[in-house]
Amino acid sequence: MKDSTSDPTADIAREYLERENKEKQVLALLLEKFLGRKDQILVQKTQMGGTEAYVSSVTLEWFAGRVHFASGLPLFQKKYNPETDNVEIDADSIDEIQQRPLDWSRQAPLVQYLAARQNHKFPPVLVVINQPWVDNPKAAEWDSEGRATKSTTDFIPLDKDGKVGLLNISEDDVTIYALDGQHRLMGVQGLMELIKTRKLQRYKKDKGVDDSFITVNDLIDKYQVDLAYLQNLPKEKIGIEFICAVAAGETRTQARRRVRSIFVHVNLMAAPLTKGQLTQLNEDDGFAIVARKIAVTHPLLEQRQERNPRVNWNSATVASNSTVLTTLQALQDMSERYLGQKFPHWKPLEKGLIPMRPEDEELEQGIKEFSKLFDSLASLSSYKILEHEDTAALRRFSFEKDGGEGNMLFRPVAQVALAQALGILVFKKGFSLADIFKKLRKFDQQGGFSGMEYPQSLWYGVLYDPNKKRVQVAGRDLAAKLLVYILGGVQEQMERAELRKALADARTVEDKTIGFDGKFVEPKAVGLPPIL
Repeated sequence: MKDSTSDPTADIAREYLERENKEKQVLALLLEKFLGRKDQILVQKTQMGGTEAYVSSVTLEWFAGRVHFASGLPLFQKKYNPETDNVEIDADSIDEIQQRPLDWSRQAPLVQYLAARQNHKFPPVLVVINQPWVDNPKAAEWDSEGRATKSTTDFIPLDKDGKVGLLNISEDDVTIYALDGQHRLMGVQGLMELIKTRKLQRYKKDKGVDDSFITVNDLIDKYQVDLAYLQNLPKEKIGIEFICAVAAGETRTQARRRVRSIFVHVNLMAAPLTKGQLTQLNEDDGFAIVARKIAVTHPLLEQRQERNPRVNWNSATVASNSTVLTTLQALQDMSERYLGQKFPHWKPLEKGLIPMRPEDEELEQGIKEFSKLFDSLASLSSYKILEHEDTAALRRFSFEKDGGEGNMLFRPVAQVALAQALGILVFKKGFSLADIFKKLRKFDQQGGFSGMEYPQSLWYGVLYDPNKKRVQVAGRDLAAKLLVYILGGVQEQMERAELRKALADARTVEDKTIGFDGKFVEPKAVGLPPIL
């Protein structure tokens, strides 16, 4: 016979699940009701360092339409320049500046980033909520001592702890300004304009017209952007954090100082990554990817227990007494200047844009080519000495403490110049890497890369500044051209004449030109060295 009695435990579980489902349905209805409001936004309240904030998310379209640049705050109106959206700095306004000037040349790259890269991401923005009474000293919201009787943020809690609730964002009541994220706002506003008008004016840094446009057709042609995808971008959401322009109990001056200090603190705490750190993390730049791979796999550079590290992963420079051979940043520059001749499309189409990651097959090819270069570099006698000699002794100039060889191959700027020259010779002029290094090995054995601080050196005045007695980065391109020349890559007479003049100019200090014998000569007397 079937047992008609039910299991009490099962009944309790079933009732619990039914109640939980009903609660979820009620919550869903409430959320739908609250989320559909245009004058309020569902937020989570946070508090840190005495500052209350409200965190939420908004569509890009809302962000572009409702948020203004901080420089437009009413207290800036006397010095506000509506043409540039910046505050004119003078003795009266210097203490009230709350934002660094807007760089309008960044708008176009930001718009292209959002439109052309599907895995784009902007970090949350920090905005300030202002109300009209803030700028009226006689408003009822200010007490007799000039202190605010209420905050400019109107928050209605929905839970007993007051952590979740609704924030008033009605256009009739509040105005919102970007405190941190002005360039993100600029980019999103530009994106909305591009979608609406199918073109966007490019600007110079100060918002001067650049005489060119970004067009939707360009994005479709260059980046294969789908039109339907573009039309959906305004619906994407960005994180947003609201703070009040004035808190209850604050004077107007105190409020301004608080808002200003928050901006400064946000920027101070967000220390920018070094170039080396960016190279370590970059997954879009093909040259950075290749440089990283070579840095950890090539015998000349890889980390080994029995020797000092060969690569400085963070800094872009190498100190005289450093034991490293190069930097990751220099390796990326070498990669770009060498492989850029073979893979020019790895570079972004325009300055400021994030490059598109190359296909894996091309990356493998790039790694192979760059590895060949380092195999050849490792065959130079200067680098072979590394097995027995410290890099510092090879790098230091003769006049520095403990002395040294002054070998340019241990200076990142010279390493980059050499890679640049070899890229031109191999990929543009069709030279054989084997033939090139046959000449370079002989040149190295004859001391061609050493003693750069002496007038007899080809690199004197080019990579070595005899006046300041230090390496000069400005001579990198000239050094690359000279390397191309001595390796037989310059055939045109005009090009040779220009190179001869550039070398004479480089060896001229205070209107006195120094010849290869160390004596003062006429500039015309400085000739070009023999071809190897």
